[in-house]
Amino acid sequence: MPNLIPLNTQLSITDLGTRLRDATFVVVDLETTGGRPTDAGITEFGAVKVQGGQVIGEFATLVNPGMPIPAFIAALTGITNSLVATAPRLAAVLPTFLEFARGSVLVAHNAPYDIGFLKGACAKLDHEWPGNHVVDTARLARITLQRDEVANCKLSTLAAYFRTEISPTHRAFDDARATADVLHRLLERVGDHGVETLEDLAAFTARVSPVQRTKRHLAAGLPDAPGVYIFRDPQGAALYVGTSKNIRKRVRTYFTASETRRRMTQMITIAASVDPIVCATVLEARIRELRLIATKQPRYNQQSKRPERQTWLKLTAEAAPRLAIVREVRGDVSDGACYLGPFRSNAAAQEASEALQFALPLRTCATKLARNPRSTTAGCALAELGK
Repeated sequence: MPNLIPLNTQLSITDLGTRLRDATFVVVDLETTGGRPTDAGITEFGAVKVQGGQVIGEFATLVNPGMPIPAFIAALTGITNSLVATAPRLAAVLPTFLEFARGSVLVAHNAPYDIGFLKGACAKLDHEWPGNHVVDTARLARITLQRDEVANCKLSTLAAYFRTEISPTHRAFDDARATADVLHRLLERVGDHGVETLEDLAAFTARVSPVQRTKRHLAAGLPDAPGVYIFRDPQGAALYVGTSKNIRKRVRTYFTASETRRRMTQMITIAASVDPIVCATVLEARIRELRLIATKQPRYNQQSKRPERQTWLKLTAEAAPRLAIVREVRGDVSDGACYLGPFRSNAAAQEASEALQFALPLRTCATKLARNPRSTTAGCALAELGK
C-alpha cells in the first residue's frame, strides 16, 4: 500500500524532486531597522509560497524589533515605532516563518541581505538554520537580462519591465509579491536556455568569468532568426560553427554561467567576433553548418567534424515517393527531394523510416519508376496487398 502524505504536510525538496515546475518556492522580503543583522532588527516579514506558478500560501506580520526605528527608515517604509509597539517579538515570529518555509526553496531580491538577517535571527535565538536552497532574483536578473533591456536590476526596475501586477512599495508583503512575479518571468526566460531543474538553475547562476562578461557585446546586433553563427579569432579564422533557431539568443548563452564546457570557455577567450548567416529554415542552417565545418575545420567543433558520419532520410520526388537512408544532402535540392535529419546513427534513421512508413502511404520497394510507365509494367505486389 502506498505511503499517504497528509495534504497539510510541507514536502521536502527531495520529495518534490528538483523540477522547477514541481518545486515549492517561498519568496521572502524583510523590512529592518538598518543594514546589518549584528546591530539592526527585523520590523516586518512578508512571504509568498508558490508552486507551479500558483500562490499556495502567504505569510505577513509586523515585528517589534525591540529597538527604535530610525526616522529615515520610518520615512522610507512607513513603519513607525507606534506601528510595531504591539506587534509580536521576533522570538514568536521566527519559528512560525521557519515552519512556513520548511522544505522550500527560499527566494529573495538581493538575497544576501534578507537571508543574512534570517541567519542572524536564527543565531540570536538559538535556532538551527535549516539550510534551504536559496535563489537570488537580483543575481538571476543580472545574468539573464541585458543592459539594452533594463538599466539596472533593482526590484522596482524589474517590476516595471515585466509589468508585474504588484509594484514594490518598501513594505515586505508587497515587495515579496512583486519579487514572486519577477521570479516567474525570469524562470520563463532561463527556460529558453534549457534550465529545467534546481540543479540547472544553480549552474546557470554560478559565477560568470570576467572573460565571459567582457565578451557579451559580441552578441549585440545578431538577428533573431534561424541560421548559422561563426565565432572568429582576431585574424578572422573560424573558431567554432554552430546553428540555432534563434541566432542571437543562442550566442548570448555563451556569455552566461550556463556555459560550463571547458573548450567553449577557452574559445570565448580567443573570440573577437561572431558572424551570422541567416537561413530560411533550421534544416538549411544545419546543412550549412555541416558544410562549413567540413571546409573550415574549426578547432573547437567536435561532434560534426566528420559529416560523413551523419545520416539523413531522403524522401524522393517520384510519383510514388519512397524513403532512403543517405549520407549526403543535395544542398541545391536539384533532385526535388526532401531531407529529414541528421540522425546520429543508421539505426536511428531506420527507426524513423519505419515509423513514417507505418503512418504514411509510402512506397517501400526500391524499384525506380519510369517517368511514363507502359501498361506492361508489372504491378507492385505490396500495393496489391494494401501495404
